[in-house]
Amino acid sequence: MTPADNGSITLTAQCLCKANTFKAQIPKSKLPLPAYICHCTSCRRLNGGLYTSCMRWTEPLGSIDSSKLKSFSFSSNIDMLFCPTCSTPIFWVYPKEPEKLLGVFTGVLSNENENLIKFVNQGFVDDTIDGGASIWFRHPNQDGSETKRFKLEISEDGTGEVPQDWPDAATLTGYGAKKEDAVPFRCKCKGVDFVLHRDTPERRDGEELPSHIDPKTGKFQADLCPCDSCRLQSGIDIFSWTFTDMRNISFNKSVTDESFPKTSDALKDLVDAKGPAVGSLTYYNSSPGVHRFFCGTCSACVFYASDTRPKVVDIAVGLLDASDGARAEGLLSWSYGAEMDDRQDGDGGWRKELFDHVEKDGEDFRVGKGYPKNFKTLAKDAEVKARA
Repeated sequence: MTPADNGSITLTAQCLCKANTFKAQIPKSKLPLPAYICHCTSCRRLNGGLYTSCMRWTEPLGSIDSSKLKSFSFSSNIDMLFCPTCSTPIFWVYPKEPEKLLGVFTGVLSNENENLIKFVNQGFVDDTIDGGASIWFRHPNQDGSETKRFKLEISEDGTGEVPQDWPDAATLTGYGAKKEDAVPFRCKCKGVDFVLHRDTPERRDGEELPSHIDPKTGKFQADLCPCDSCRLQSGIDIFSWTFTDMRNISFNKSVTDESFPKTSDALKDLVDAKGPAVGSLTYYNSSPGVHRFFCGTCSACVFYASDTRPKVVDIAVGLLDASDGARAEGLLSWSYGAEMDDRQDGDGGWRKELFDHVEKDGEDFRVGKGYPKNFKTLAKDAEVKARA
């Protein structure tokens, strides 16, 4: 987004690889633009995040050049357009209503110093079971206003709105308790269908406890990432990753009995060879030595891999199908309220205050539900104190 004149701004939407760029003129009098967050299971599986967030674009499909975008049929009424090279979801399209204005994912919008967006409502939080990402999007706006949360569809008259203290602490797994030892993770189209297994001493075979495992609970660390690259790839402003050694991943047994690759290079080789076990998995090298694996059919982010740690991958939390909810607390250890890595990517623009509010809401949730600080949060606190 760049200044156009005193009365308007140029709104820019762009994918990670920059092959697709779209611009629109917006009167400043229209700011902030209303945006909406959806936590339904289909949206979480679509991009691998714990939610999707979108607002209205200024034009319908017929007014833009979508020739470089790939279409995925999200439902009988909605298609999603994404970049087939880097997986960035950009637009929602309504094929039965060709003149309807497009929906645009908020994560693809540039970060300029304007009060650009106001998140108004959050829908389908009931699908998450545990509240999912809605617990840190309570007050995401610059004015500190609260977003209403609805069990299912957003309602103008407030029908279906959940109370402020939802979900009840008694319904949550919590910091220490565990659930199943194996959790499937799959994308919206199910072209990617794998299983994450709990890390155990037997699986480590004598190796030391990895740094991404909570030493008190044995759970995988889970973090929020606000960096520009993850934002652009996923189409949302804050993404969620968990981290594991690749030995803890398997293919779904209903698909194959093959062993899952133990290094990211081996996984790339299998994808390049079009091995049937990896399904629709593909990848984009977003920078030297960095490989972002995603579903080539529905665009879902799946893995982040780096040559600096060839046996470890980040897994998109939104794909996990845990029995206790979207945040999979029985398997993951969350750094609720901790300062996010790479949050400086929001400096100088409207996302800075979004990140501030998300961190505060996460801490309020942790305190309100009686969770202790996890190992990563304590380490972050020490870093912040050292900088003071």
